[in-house]
Amino acid sequence: MKPMRPRAEGFGVVAALLVLVVLSVLGGAIARMSWTQQVSSAQDIDAARAQRAANSGAEWGLYQALRGGWTTCNNTSQTLDLRTELGVWVTVSCNSALYVEGENGSNDELPVYTNKNVRVFVIDAVACNGTATCPDNSRVTSVGYVERRRQVQATDQ
Repeated sequence: MKPMRPRAEGFGVVAALLVLVVLSVLGGAIARMSWTQQVSSAQDIDAARAQRAANSGAEWGLYQALRGGWTTCNNTSQTLDLRTELGVWVTVSCNSALYVEGENGSNDELPVYTNKNVRVFVIDAVACNGTATCPDNSRVTSVGYVERRRQVQATDQ
């Protein structure tokens, strides 16, 4: 008669624990990917809103420079609250410089030009979903912070 081997016990418990660990890791990875996708989608929407707000801020700044109260702006800025419409703040700043174009000439071969003063405006609009002003340096590294900048140049001629 053959001696009886001892019965193998405990292997089923180890296998079950291994399967549970693998399934929980897999579930965690799926949850993480789903969360990342949702955050990315939300940031895409916020970025589009910030871009539209920066464009609107640049247009508003151009109007103020060419037709409004910023006709000779230097280091002028204003923060617009567009949280109701787009959920962002827009800081619009304006700088301008006066240039003289043309020259006085009296040569028969060259036509005579008269000097013309031309003011060049530089409008900078920064839109962000910060707390009060843009750019919001305290939130730059946080998840969900979005910032867009639009800069335009125009002359008064």
